[in-house]
Amino acid sequence: MDTIASLFSFITTPVSWVIVQFHTVYGKIFGPDTGWAWGLSIVSLVILIRICLIPLFVKQIKSTRAMQTLQPEMKKIQERYKNDKQRQSEEMMKLYKETGTNPLSSCLPILAQSPFFFALYHVLNGIATGSTIGVINDSLLASARKAHIFGAPLAAKFTDGSSKVEALGASLTDVRVVTAVMIVLMSASQFYTQRQLMTKNVDTTVKTPFMQQQKMLMYVFPVMFAVFGINFPVGVLVYWLTTNVWTMGQQMYVIRNNPTPGSKAQAAYLERLTKHVTSHGKARKRSERTIIKAIVAKGRDRNEFERKFINGLNKAGLAAQADGSVVQSESQAAVQTEDGTSTSAATPKRQQPKRQSKSQRQSGGAAASGGKTADDAPSSEPTSLSKSDEPEDAKPAAPAKKQSGGGTRSKAQSGQRKGPQRPKSPSKK
Repeated sequence: MDTIASLFSFITTPVSWVIVQFHTVYGKIFGPDTGWAWGLSIVSLVILIRICLIPLFVKQIKSTRAMQTLQPEMKKIQERYKNDKQRQSEEMMKLYKETGTNPLSSCLPILAQSPFFFALYHVLNGIATGSTIGVINDSLLASARKAHIFGAPLAAKFTDGSSKVEALGASLTDVRVVTAVMIVLMSASQFYTQRQLMTKNVDTTVKTPFMQQQKMLMYVFPVMFAVFGINFPVGVLVYWLTTNVWTMGQQMYVIRNNPTPGSKAQAAYLERLTKHVTSHGKARKRSERTIIKAIVAKGRDRNEFERKFINGLNKAGLAAQADGSVVQSESQAAVQTEDGTSTSAATPKRQQPKRQSKSQRQSGGAAASGGKTADDAPSSEPTSLSKSDEPEDAKPAAPAKKQSGGGTRSKAQSGQRKGPQRPKSPSKK
């Protein structure tokens, strides 16, 4: 083990130096030999590493968004080769290569942390075995061996025997209880992080290898932490629990403020955005304008949540613009509709003429020929030649048909056939 540690001294030495610097600060507050001083030094190391990995995390988010934009193409490939799984996988890989996307990009933060995790493990193992490593000298080694976190030594493991634990000044029960609780918390936080990603921030309308990968990680990582966690020192468990909590909080922030299109998180975000924009009459934040600009640019390719958002703005008398701003729909010339088309807000709609009934058309024909109705009473219905409240561009009513024999005839009684009647033949007795 010492040989391996010496080979990777290029990473163990910087990690041990960072821990010592933080220990110097916290030692003045809590005491140099306390578990708080050494435990908080490890937590601060995690925070420093995660801050340095933020650009990598941003790259991961962009790659994930690129995977989401490819989902329509993935769906076409799935439908085209649904009976040929091998050809389907080949076409998927070809699509990834052409677009420059990588479905394994979500593992980048974990892979980037692996060297630091490895270095911390060897630093704590050196403390447990009583050997100096990196910049940790004999005095710092003695101080670290006295440090306890809730009764468990910093370098103790779940699998350690009672003699080794007693040499570190602790009881076996305390070590196993503390390590078991930390392993459970570590596995639960990892499971919740992946489950949150799968249930809230994934477009479930398309089944892709990316989704299968995330689903696999949701169950594999917690099991891995539970199995291998019993061989981790308490200090490593503190490191991994802290990084899991950081990842969970960072992901919650991203899901809430920059959700994946088509996901449940986007539906909740657009609902909040609709209330915020309608209450203020405009998009106040730059991030809001960026989201609105992307939705307007999609046009007819919007999903159901984005169409609902545009319709909500239109009902409130607002309209989303191409630059991401929101204006009053009455003061603009073109209003964005839910299907991406534009309609003129200043031009009134053409009023269609009212359709006349058959009796109105017949009465109109009688008035034009100077005749009267069957009851010899003047018709109170408006004729096609009289003025009405209808628009000028309404079509005039069709003129009444000219009837044979001159003049007009009264309306046929119900049950009587129109036209000349055949005389009834006398009944035979």
